[in-house]
This record gives sequence, structure tokens and C-alpha cells, in this order.
Amino acid sequence: MSTVASTGTLGEQRSFFEVWIVTIAHSLTHWYPATFYVLSPLIGSELGLSYTEIASIVTTQSIAGALANIPGGIISDSTSHKGRMMALSLAWIGIPYMIMATTHAYWMLLACAALIGIGNTIWHPTAIPTLARRFPNRKGLVVAMHGMGGNVGDAVAPFVAGLLVSGVALGWFIDFPGVSWRQVMIYNIIPGILMSIAILWYLGRLQIDGKGKASQKNLSLNEVIKGFGGLLRNSTLMMLATSSAFRSMTQSSLLVFVPLYLINTMEYSIWAVGATMMSLQLCGFIAAPIAGSMSDKVGRRNIMMTSMVMTAVVIVFMIFAGGTPIFVVFVALLGFFLFAIRAVLQAWTLDATPDNMGGSAIGLLFGIQAIGGAIGPFVCGMLADQYGLLAAFYFMAITIIIANVFVFFIPDTRKSVIA
Repeated sequence: MSTVASTGTLGEQRSFFEVWIVTIAHSLTHWYPATFYVLSPLIGSELGLSYTEIASIVTTQSIAGALANIPGGIISDSTSHKGRMMALSLAWIGIPYMIMATTHAYWMLLACAALIGIGNTIWHPTAIPTLARRFPNRKGLVVAMHGMGGNVGDAVAPFVAGLLVSGVALGWFIDFPGVSWRQVMIYNIIPGILMSIAILWYLGRLQIDGKGKASQKNLSLNEVIKGFGGLLRNSTLMMLATSSAFRSMTQSSLLVFVPLYLINTMEYSIWAVGATMMSLQLCGFIAAPIAGSMSDKVGRRNIMMTSMVMTAVVIVFMIFAGGTPIFVVFVALLGFFLFAIRAVLQAWTLDATPDNMGGSAIGLLFGIQAIGGAIGPFVCGMLADQYGLLAAFYFMAITIIIANVFVFFIPDTRKSVIA
């Protein structure tokens, strides 16, 4: 038994570099939409869009993701070419944003958003179960590290976009006058294309698919489809997915309406908006590994409930602090609690799922939460158009409370699940 344990530990130490590769690439899948969020007030202003129309771009992306996530998860479980799928996803997500930069038509923005939603469905059902299968005893940690990559992309992208639009002047050696939002979106595609090539070369060659373990053997497409019915009957998984849908209403709405509130109500510059959104994500970056590691020790349920309660409290404080600098402080604090539980939720989903159905489970989770991600911004847009921007934040507080109610009734069990 000690020999087996030693071999498993050595394998994890030897291959941990793979976690960093996937994590860095994951940051770029978030870089693109994070740039869009901070630029959306400029896009809406130039094209004359209402709050509802701006929100509908994100809603369209989420609807496409909801429809494509489950097929994407099934395909991921039935193929061993994980690296190729991740490379395809990264390129697929980036290119439509470049197309957005050339259009002046609202319908084209919606079409590109739909393509982005489809491309994004390939990444998570492939990357998250792959990492979890490679590191079964450190599942919460590696999934949290993967989530940290998303936080880095979400944090750095708005700040860089704000600098590119506003311009930078540092003495005589740096004097960048600034560019349009269209140019920023075109520049964005370069790192994504380079990283997709790196993934294809490194991860495509290694095929990190958990081979060599009979219990984690890839299933055929027919076997995965048959096993999918069992996932739909898995009450723990479905309760987690429903809770995640309400949490996604909160998260997607915040990412859309915090920049709109800062620019249209508090009259912040685009640079200041980017810095504020960066603070939101940096706090999430700090919290993710803490929450992921603690969930491995004290249980997923305890971490999630605490974080969701604090998220609701902070959103209420944001409402009362509206229009003051303290609002920005609460935005940063919000990131610590809201994004801490993203990886915990994903690890809990994999706990309740057979190892060789991980991609389908993540696809189902992301598909259902994408429905929430579609509904939240659209409802907030209608509320903001009718009653003002703060009304959207009241809605967000309600949705995160509902998400927590579902978590309360889910048993926290981390026993092995055998297909």
C-alpha cells in the first residue's frame, strides 16, 4: 500500500507543471469577457444601446453556453485529446471578440456573443475534470488554482483595457495617448492565439487524460450518453447546479452593472473602472486557494454557506454606500467572498460524480448556471431602465440569498463515487 501511495504522490509532484499551464491558459479565457465588461459602457454609448440591450449581449452568450455545455461535456468525456480541445476553446473564444471590434450593428454583437458562449463550453468540462483526475487527493486545491487563473484574467484585463483607452504618461520614456475600445479588442486576440499554440504543443503531446488508471478510463460516446441519465437523477448534483444558477445570476449581473454604475452614476473614468474591477478579482484570487484548501479539510458546505451569506451582506452594504467612495471598497470585499466559492462548487460537483463522467457533470453544472447567467443581467437591465441602477443590486442580493437556501439542504459528502 505504501508503494502505491508513494507512486501516486510522485506522479502528482512530477506533473504539477501541467496545473500551471492550464491555469495560465484559463486566465486568457476570462481575459476576453473581462475586457468586454469594462468596455461595455463605451460600446453602449457609441451604439446608443439601453441597459437592457447591453445586458442582452451577456444574456445571449449565456443562453448559447446553456445549450452547448452539456454536449461539450459529453464530448469531453468521450475523447482523450484534452489538450487539443482546450486549445480549440481558447482560440474559439477570442476570435469573435475581434469581430466585435469591426461591427456597428447590434445584431452582430449578439451573434458574436453566441459564438463565444459555445466556445467557452469546451474549456471547463475538459480542464476541470482533467485536473481533478490527475490530483484526486488535492482536488479542491487544484480546482482552486485553476479558478485563480480565471481571477487573474478577470483582474488584469479590465485594468489593462482602462490604461489602453485612457492612455499612460510616465515622464519622457512612456507616453501612450490611448486607443479606441475597438483597437483594444483587436489587441486582445494576440496573447490568446499564442497561448492556444502553446497548449496544443505541450498538453496535446502529453494528453493529460488520466490514462493508466482503469477506474478512470475514458468512456465511449454511447457509454457517456447512457451515464448522463444517472447524473440527472443525482439529487446532490442537481441541487448544486440549481444553487449555482442563482449564484450565477448574482455574479454575471455584478460584472455587467458595476462598471455601468461607476461610469454613469459615479462618473468614474474608464481607467478607474478598470482598477475597481481589478480589485474585485484580486480579492477573489486571494480567497480561491484558501477556500479550496479549507474545503478539502472542513467540508464544501461550510465554506460555501459562509461565503454566500457574506456576499449577500456586502451587496446590501454596497446599496447603502452607493455614490460614495466606500462603494468601491465594498466592491473589492465582495470579490473575496463571491469568487472564493467558485472552485469549491466545482470540486463538490466532482465529489458527487463518477470520475469518468466528470466532463459531463461539469458541462451540466455550467449549462444550468448559464441559464442563471442569462436571466440575471437581462432582469437587472429591465430594472435599471425602469427604476434606476441601484434596483439591479437589490435583485442581486435576493438571488445570492436564494442560492444559499439550496446549499443548506445539500449533504456534504466526499465519499468515492464509482461508475
